[in-house]
Amino acid sequence: MKTNDEPIIVEQTFNASVEKVWKAITEIDQMLKWYFDNIPDFKTEVGFQTEFNIENEGRKFLHIWKVTEVVPMKRIAYGWKFEGYAGDSFVVFDL
Repeated sequence: MKTNDEPIIVEQTFNASVEKVWKAITEIDQMLKWYFDNIPDFKTEVGFQTEFNIENEGRKFLHIWKVTEVVPMKRIAYGWKFEGYAGDSFVVFDL
């Protein structure tokens, strides 16, 4: 099993203000519209953690997120792992 992979980097340009994009990636009511529809809560606070299940092909995956960095209107980062599976991932949004 691999223990380290090269990061996957996706760059996207949106015809929207930084404020609007920031709200979309940090405010729970906006996140529920485009991300996962069962995220119970989300806060832009370092150390905030949330958990929720996603079912795919009859298997449940408990998503565990922990906010690790917040620079308002510029960057948010969080750890992402699945209960019962080895490895950690990190999601970083840079605006």
